[in-house]
Amino acid sequence: MNKIAVIKTGGKQYQVKAKDTIKVEKLTGKVGDKVNFEVLMTTDSDGKDLKLGTPILKDAKVEGKIEEQGRAKKIRVVHYKAKTRQHKVYGHRQPFSKIAITTIS
Repeated sequence: MNKIAVIKTGGKQYQVKAKDTIKVEKLTGKVGDKVNFEVLMTTDSDGKDLKLGTPILKDAKVEGKIEEQGRAKKIRVVHYKAKTRQHKVYGHRQPFSKIAITTIS
């Protein structure tokens, strides 16, 4: 049976399985460091052994390993005011961490 968990990090929730790779908001640490996540829910792949947290599960544990620290593609943001020909353009690159989920218990 594969375990499935819902974790919370960076103000967002992610559904993960063991050996998954996810991109999350940048975490402190360097490549190769282990990280632990807050677990909101765990279940089997068939959905029979469901455990819900209020809001987090104390006994559940999801561990991951930082594979990469990087920055996403640049997005261009344009502010434009009609009739005055006033505009401003700037870019933004969001930092991220690429995480490989190692164990769910």
